[in-house]
Parts: sequence; C-alpha cells; structure tokens
Amino acid sequence: MSSEQAGIFEHLYHNLPEDWQLLSLPVAVDFQEGPGILAKDFHPEGIPLLRLASIAGPVTNFAGCNYLDPAKVSQKWAHFKLLAKDILLSTSGSLGRVSEVSAEQEGSICYTGIIRFRPKSDLVRRHYIKYFLQSNSFRQQAVASASGSVLSHFGPTHLKQMSFPLPPVQYQDFIDSLLRPVDDKIQLNHQINQTLEQMAQAIFKSWFVDFEPVKAKISALEAGGTEEDALLAAMQVISGKDADQLAQMQAEQPEQYAELRTTAELFPSAMQDSELGEIPEGWEAGKLKDIAHYPNDRISTDVLSLDTYVSTECMIENKKGVSAAASLPTAVTVPSFRTNQVLVSNIRPYFKKLWLAQYAGGRSPDVLCFESTNPQGHGFLFNVLYQDHFFDYMMRTSKGAKMPRGDKKAVMEFDLTIPSSDLVARYSQRISEFYEFAAVKKSENEMLTRLRDALLPKLLSGELTLPDTEVAQTEPQDVANAAV
Repeated sequence: MSSEQAGIFEHLYHNLPEDWQLLSLPVAVDFQEGPGILAKDFHPEGIPLLRLASIAGPVTNFAGCNYLDPAKVSQKWAHFKLLAKDILLSTSGSLGRVSEVSAEQEGSICYTGIIRFRPKSDLVRRHYIKYFLQSNSFRQQAVASASGSVLSHFGPTHLKQMSFPLPPVQYQDFIDSLLRPVDDKIQLNHQINQTLEQMAQAIFKSWFVDFEPVKAKISALEAGGTEEDALLAAMQVISGKDADQLAQMQAEQPEQYAELRTTAELFPSAMQDSELGEIPEGWEAGKLKDIAHYPNDRISTDVLSLDTYVSTECMIENKKGVSAAASLPTAVTVPSFRTNQVLVSNIRPYFKKLWLAQYAGGRSPDVLCFESTNPQGHGFLFNVLYQDHFFDYMMRTSKGAKMPRGDKKAVMEFDLTIPSSDLVARYSQRISEFYEFAAVKKSENEMLTRLRDALLPKLLSGELTLPDTEVAQTEPQDVANAAV
C-alpha cells in the first residue's frame, strides 16, 4: 500500500496484523468542522448550536448551546446538521474531547472548533472512529501535523494527512464490546453529577432567591395559624413532604426530623423592604465583598503538575469544572488555590467557567479565586457565583470589547441578599454531601478513563486478539473500494 493511500504517519503502525488495512483517514472517514456563526444569528429558541460544553462527556448534551433560526439553517447551514451517533471532536481550547451525538441532538449543528466524523462505508464502525480519536496514536499525529500548535491551529487540513489503522469489522465490534461498558459507566456518572448539581441549585433558588420557606411561614400566619403551624409549613417546603409524611418522619427518623426543624427555625417569618426589593426580615442587602475576598497566596511551579495547574484554557465552559492543563507556566511562582475556594475564569466571562476546588494547586493570574469569609460558607458562595446573572454582571462591568476581561474591583460590588451566617453554614452543610458524592463519581470516571486509555493502544495495534469463536471466516474487504 502506498504512503499516499496510508497517510504520512504510516511509520506509527508498522506492526499491524495482516488482516488490517492502513488507510489515509479521508479514505475511510468523512469529517467536517462546524461553521463559524456570529452571535447576531443566535435566537432564543430553534435549532441547537452545540458548543464545547456540549461534549464534556461520552454523549453530547445541550449544556451551553445557543439556538438558530430554523429557516436560516435550512437556507445556509443544512449540510452541517448532525445525525445520531455522529462523533464530535473538540479542537478549540482542549483537543481530544470526544462525544457521540445522542438521539436528542440529531438535527443540531456543531459550532466552529468542533469537528464531526462519520464513516464512509459499512466497513467502518462509528464507535471505532470514536476510539481512534481517543487514542494516543491519534494525538501523536495531531501534535506532529500541527507542529506543536494543536490548541490554536488544529483542523480538517491536518486530518487529511493522517493515517487510519482499520481492523475487520468483527474486531471493531470486539473493541466496542470491551470499551462501551466503560463509556456507559462514565456517562452514568456524568448524569448523576449533573443531577446533584441541579439539586444544589434547586435548594439555593428555593431558599435564597424565591424565599419559599419564608413565604410558607407568612402564608400560614396570614391564614390564622400559630408559630408552630408556620414552622411546619416551612418544614414541608424544605423537605418536600406533607404533614402526614412529616409525622411519620418524626416517629421513625427523629434525628433527621430534629435537624429539619432546626433548619426551618433559621428562616424568618416576615419580609422587609431593601434597596434590592423585598427580602426576608433580618437579612441584608449587600455586596459580594461582604461574603468573600481574593486570597493572594502563591505557590512554586516546581510542585505543580498538569493535574494541579488551572488556566483559563483548561476550565470548561458553562460551569463544567476543569480538565488537565496542556502545559505548565514558565514563571517561578503562580497564584495558588486551596480546597473549597471558588475559581472563575476572568477572560470572556460569557463562557461561564466556574469550579469549586476539590484540591489545592496553582492557577493562572487570569483565573480569579474567591474565598468565603464564613469558614463554612463555601457552598453558599459557589452557588452565588453559579447564577447566570453573576456572569451577566461580569460582562456588563468587563473591560475590552474583543476579549472581555472582568474588572476585579467591580466584581466585588455584585449585589446579593445575605442571609444569617447560621443559615449560610446550614446550606453549605446540606449540599456538601452532594459535592462529596460528585467528587467520588468524578474520581471513578478518572479511573475508568485511565483503564480505557490503557486498553486503547493494545486494541488499536491488534495486540489483544479476537476470541477464536468470533474470528471472521471471510477475507478482509477493501474499504477504499467500498467507499467509492
């Protein structure tokens, strides 16, 4: 097979099994980068435009997506529409995030910086393309073809040069039988963590935005109830249980009942006027600087790794946390962060990059670090900063048009309602179990990813053999001819 047919990186695959083919990637796989669409074309609803946050897990989601006018899509971008089970690869910010398009996202369009892949013939399985894109051999080709500038300049031009090792379809299915259960478990853990985040946000909104426990007390008193009736009404709102269920809880789970009652007692039973509008009695209309500050500690880069250094590039948009850094800074020291501090990217705030630190490390100066003034208030602070209107405020007060940068002084003037310190601590305690469980699931995913990455090179080189009962009885077919 000529080097033209096999791509320019055939030297990486010189020991493939005899029944494998080595092709140029464009011979076997169709790929297309998403279009560059301007913000003026975004609509409140319509055809989803998937962005980087949408491919944070094994399967795509709607996180961080914009929407496009269906009529304009039909006119200008219909050929970019995605099919279910298409494979997406991120090339902007962090090369190598790979996701399979879910049935829900069929008909969507991916944004520029995301490349769509699909097979050109039935001799190439979609899932095999996904595993190839996740392999170290693909990354080696990407780095070499982009001359070390992968993050900024990688795209379809480089893919056209690549070599693609292709086993028989039976072996492709064998790879999927080993790796799909791993991917399914990773996806399930992603979904669990998303649910936990939604639960923490729902409680925050109920307690500190909609003031539901306070309003429940007020309604009970206005209906002629006693203070005890008001307290029980708040307990029902906080727990989601009715009166009979609360009575059962008191009998069967007295400790949990007592804790719920103590929480309800922390909410006032009246509202008061403030410069922010009506807020619960005894709470304050304040600023972010009243509950947080910027720590100024530093750390030596000698003790950092790619896993403990956080730059704006490795923060994932739409509040999805962080990934490993691509490189370490050359400076001798950098600003540091500690567990339970909150990191926010100060570059282009509209990307909404946010993370509650689960470990200590170092950060870029362009990553803001917030520390709660209440030692037990980190969960409350994180969810204050999680709100979309905080990032909207960052944008309104940012400097620079082409690359907006948050104004650190202005950020601390963000308006918010401040409840009692006891209630702040109780909320942080309530949701801490969510984040602790999410951290366990994240660690589990990291372990599963390492397992998958350890298997991939053995599978994609043919080192692990197909069980004898599944060995193909037919001669290998030629993909290049099948694709014609």
